[in-house]
Amino acid sequence: MKSNNKIHHLLIGKSGFGDVYKGILPDESKVAIKRGKTGSGQGMLEFQREIQVLSRIWHRHLVSLTGYCDENSEMILVYEFIEKGTLQEHLYGSDLPSLSWKQRLEICIGAARGLHYLHSGSEEAIIHRDVKSTNILLDENTVAKVVDFGISKLVVRNQEPISISTNIKGTYVYLDPEYMYTHILTEKSDVYSFGVVLLEVLCARPALDRHLPAEQQNLADWAMSCKSNGVVDKIVDQRLVGQIEPKILRKFMEVAEKCLKDNGDERPSIANVSWELEYIMRLQMMTILEDSVACCGGDGSLVIPRLMVSDSFSCNSIVQEDQVKKYGSTNSSHSQTRVLSQVIEGMVPP
Repeated sequence: MKSNNKIHHLLIGKSGFGDVYKGILPDESKVAIKRGKTGSGQGMLEFQREIQVLSRIWHRHLVSLTGYCDENSEMILVYEFIEKGTLQEHLYGSDLPSLSWKQRLEICIGAARGLHYLHSGSEEAIIHRDVKSTNILLDENTVAKVVDFGISKLVVRNQEPISISTNIKGTYVYLDPEYMYTHILTEKSDVYSFGVVLLEVLCARPALDRHLPAEQQNLADWAMSCKSNGVVDKIVDQRLVGQIEPKILRKFMEVAEKCLKDNGDERPSIANVSWELEYIMRLQMMTILEDSVACCGGDGSLVIPRLMVSDSFSCNSIVQEDQVKKYGSTNSSHSQTRVLSQVIEGMVPP
């Protein structure tokens, strides 16, 4: 593959390892092709690490490796093609349509599940080390996929935290401060970075914006200051106005704050973060259901929004499948009422 004008229009991204292009295989399937920069020893290490990690894992919320090439000084990685690009592009810096609050919650939950699998789904824990909004992609159904494992670290589970003697790896504004000061890397370093992503999702602005007044440039610092002063509404993406209930906003900010604790021992595991986000989603959908109860059809029957019966993610987040089977089709007003009753009974705060 030569980098020339003929393939320039296929360029879909850039990374420290190399440029990323869109490709089409003989069977017409789309792929993303990452071509490493030649003559880079660090690039070879990242190339090998990416293959090492992705060849041993598979998860719905992690990008899949289709193949690779290591011939004639070429380092090429081939991935499944993720249709909608990065999460960052859907939050700010582009003219793409705004994501709804529900979509943003689903994306956060998906990314958290992917990270949880990395931390606990194989014999060795995999610490990503570069969690950020540009390393979360969205497929055609807006499902989150975590990508870029070139600087990830494999550690033996349940061993003492490891000290990394080499240079700190990651993106500065997302870096765990404890990791920067001590060089000790743990899964909680990913949790800190994810906390910054949560704020990006809520505020739709960069994690670092040097065009703003000094006290507002660092998103994490600014958001925590606003929370302490009771003015969180000042930082929320204005396109979300009317979509977030105050109690849900408070809960979401509490989760972000826990992730951003300076001391890693005080941060939750990514599994707990995922659970908390799912609970927030249940609260969100509960609000929609409560609003629906107040809106009845002309015959007095309960009206359930279409999204509640067509979006399997949301339904499965609220009602277990056996409950749906037990109470029958959701097209029945009687069944809807009984399912709603079950949801209300199951709403136990953490």
